[in-house]
Amino acid sequence: MIEVRDVSKRFGSTVALDGVSLRVERGSVLGFLGPNGAGKSTAMKIITSFLAPDAGTVTVDGLDVREQPLAVRRKIGYQPENVPLYPDMRVHEYLEFVGRARGLSGADLAGRLDWVREACGITRVYKQTINELSKGYRQRTGLAQALVHDPEILILDEPTTGLDPLQIIGIRELIQELGRSKTIIFSTHILQEVAPVTDHVVIINQGQVIADGRIPELQRRAMGSNRLLIGFDAVPGDLKSALGALAGFQALLPLGEAAPGRFELRGDFAADLAGGVAALAQTHGWRLRELAESPFSLEDTFIALTKQAGGSEDMHLPGGGKGMRA
Repeated sequence: MIEVRDVSKRFGSTVALDGVSLRVERGSVLGFLGPNGAGKSTAMKIITSFLAPDAGTVTVDGLDVREQPLAVRRKIGYQPENVPLYPDMRVHEYLEFVGRARGLSGADLAGRLDWVREACGITRVYKQTINELSKGYRQRTGLAQALVHDPEILILDEPTTGLDPLQIIGIRELIQELGRSKTIIFSTHILQEVAPVTDHVVIINQGQVIADGRIPELQRRAMGSNRLLIGFDAVPGDLKSALGALAGFQALLPLGEAAPGRFELRGDFAADLAGGVAALAQTHGWRLRELAESPFSLEDTFIALTKQAGGSEDMHLPGGGKGMRA
């Protein structure tokens, strides 16, 4: 449906994209991740024909974005990071204007306006002037304009910026619903949003794709091991030697003085670590009080892959934890 092949783009001496390739199948949802300045927005602008690539090709449903830009745009709903709004217009006037520009009229236009008003949660502000809206309602109005013509493809650049937690959940659920019938690319700086919507992600850094695949596959590649949390009321004296004999065992890490008797167990993804620990506990008479898989988070995976590719260290999660910002 969307194929990007060896696309490069420069702005003066700055290389925004350097040989980027990716493919999005019809009816799938792709999460597009990367730190600030990675090239995500540039790639999305090229896919929508807003920018032309310096090299490489992009096709959308078989249409070349440089040779047939108008035909491409008819298939796409695009919400850029900075939503293009007319602040002096009322919300309903703006959406009607966009709908007419998209070729809608009469009952078709009225029906789509009713749908986007409800789907994007803008009924309460529908008659308000855009310059009176909060940032969250501006984002939702921007999403409504991307959807008003019922496009086959959605390109959403940071669609939840400025939304509160309940609004984020609502937009996430809407993307999940739309993903059943549309092809969607969305970027986000909130990594927790990706996994509930799709497990197919592309990670871009310094203008290059550093990972493309399903989240579990990328976790295996990035982390190289599985992780269990195990805990005991009293630590068995033969714990290390017994666990060391497990197939696929890699490391046993104490979780510190604040968590006495608790350990992190690392091992090969293919190994049944939990089953092995349970069998050892039964054989040795250990009293387990905790045995749980602890999958590596998407943040862990992103950081590891970015570091492997020589990425920036300047990534932080809210609250001071290590993470990313896109």
